[in-house]
Amino acid sequence: MAALGEHFDMHGGGLDLVFPHHQNEIAQSEGVTGKKFVNTWIHVGFVQIDHQKMSKSLGNFFTLRDVLAKYPAEVLRYFLIASHYRSPIHYSQENLQAAQAAIQRLYISLRGLEGKDLELENVNFSAMQNEYQTKFNVAMDDDFNTPNALAVLFEVAREINRFRVVDPQKAFSLAKFLKQQAGVLGILQLDPNKFWKVGLKEGELEKIEELVAARNQARAVKNWVEADKIRDVLLNLGVFINDNPRGTDWYRH
Repeated sequence: MAALGEHFDMHGGGLDLVFPHHQNEIAQSEGVTGKKFVNTWIHVGFVQIDHQKMSKSLGNFFTLRDVLAKYPAEVLRYFLIASHYRSPIHYSQENLQAAQAAIQRLYISLRGLEGKDLELENVNFSAMQNEYQTKFNVAMDDDFNTPNALAVLFEVAREINRFRVVDPQKAFSLAKFLKQQAGVLGILQLDPNKFWKVGLKEGELEKIEELVAARNQARAVKNWVEADKIRDVLLNLGVFINDNPRGTDWYRH
């Protein structure tokens, strides 16, 4: 209490702590102060591996350092919020890869629309954007229903892709909105072009960009056999390419 005070607006913990641990905390704290201890309790589901709770005692745990050595931080963040906070989270490489693929789809919708204007804080939204804002807020007001909030972001991403060619200004405006709303959940905070480079080892980025440049050169002289050969080399490196009117984008899976 000397460090944190006598009252908390929010107090978190695992579902297994509701009784007796947190009930004891309430009894002890309110018995001493005579004041309400906590306004809102947030009890979270367990992280599970093979349907067992992840714990030190079972030796079936991974550290953040372990996971971040393989995946960008935003992938882990997406993985954590893709489930409702009161539901269990099933940790596996497959689920982390699914989270990576999902956040990649959101970043892909921003490709070609990035720029300093995308960072503007004050954005005047259209009726369509206000509708998405309302749906997002309803999801978050419903006991922090982050899975439903993420579903709204994917709706916006689909609209961006739909308007990208027919109405670039609307696509750009939706991209600003997507980035702003995603920021509430702590994702899509990187430049789309930088996201793919997170975690690359020394020399890997240079190799990828050299191969992409060589493929573009082969395509420019209509050497399709060579271009396809380089594309296959990139695919073996886990790099996918997307040719578009702006040039060639690439991303990793």
